[in-house]
Amino acid sequence: MALRRLTLLLVFLSLAGAGWAQYQGRIEGRVVDAAGNPLESVEVSIVSSKLGSQRFDLKSDRAGRFTQIGLSPGFYLVTLKKEGFASRSMEVKVSIAEKTEFEAKLEPARAEAIRMMSESDKLFLEGNKLYAENKYGEAAASYAEAIKLNGTQWAYYFNLGLADKKMDKSEEARSAFAKALELNPGSYSAQKELAESLAKAGKYEEAKALYLKALEISAEEPDVFYNLGLCQVSTGESEAAIASFLKCIALKPDYADAYYQLGTQYIGQNKVKEAVENLEKFLELAPNHEKAAVAKQLLDYLKKQFPAG
Repeated sequence: MALRRLTLLLVFLSLAGAGWAQYQGRIEGRVVDAAGNPLESVEVSIVSSKLGSQRFDLKSDRAGRFTQIGLSPGFYLVTLKKEGFASRSMEVKVSIAEKTEFEAKLEPARAEAIRMMSESDKLFLEGNKLYAENKYGEAAASYAEAIKLNGTQWAYYFNLGLADKKMDKSEEARSAFAKALELNPGSYSAQKELAESLAKAGKYEEAKALYLKALEISAEEPDVFYNLGLCQVSTGESEAAIASFLKCIALKPDYADAYYQLGTQYIGQNKVKEAVENLEKFLELAPNHEKAAVAKQLLDYLKKQFPAG
């Protein structure tokens, strides 16, 4: 019996390990100076763009390398700091059970510039702490002070935008996200947040263009496909919207809102069977959703008017 229990335990641990690996990634980086020489003891901060509270702090070794394992899929803000050099922030994507590798170069900086950047970094970190405590006004003030000292860091503007967004300061958030994207055109998070802000302002064409650029960076984000679909609905592109919602649920089969949107789009195309299937799936997934009553009314109408549909 003891042997059987041990065997079962080993099987369980094996399965758990496989599941863990499936949903965890890792970052392996190397930091060098302007001449390509490795930099030791570089302070490395890795923060989840989605969960600001998920943070990892480590240092590079003699070869300038660092590794962080156990990362959930998504985008991370990686900040590199070392005395005598200008700090640097970049966005890194981590995929399921994959290793993300990159090399970063730090440039030397003058003493006064380093002092200014050091002060701005302190304000930035303080802003992050305040943001995590839901003190968005104070966080925004801290980010703004950091920007006054060092206006070249895209992450300062991006986090300022997030704080303004939490306070429903739409125009301020949009301006901050736009500046972050200007400084870092390859940032997925900046593309996505600016697109969302533009869409809320009714600027659907501009938002669509940014969502499409975000998908060029990462085509594995159901939220982006969903929001792109909403923009396409608003610009009268029903077929394109349906394609976006279908991609959304292909990535996340329990994305309830996408089924609702599919149902309403199919009604507009007189595709009763497809409309009924998607509205029923929506109600199955989200029976207490704020749109559930409307979905039920639509279903009742469709089934009464088209009983064979």
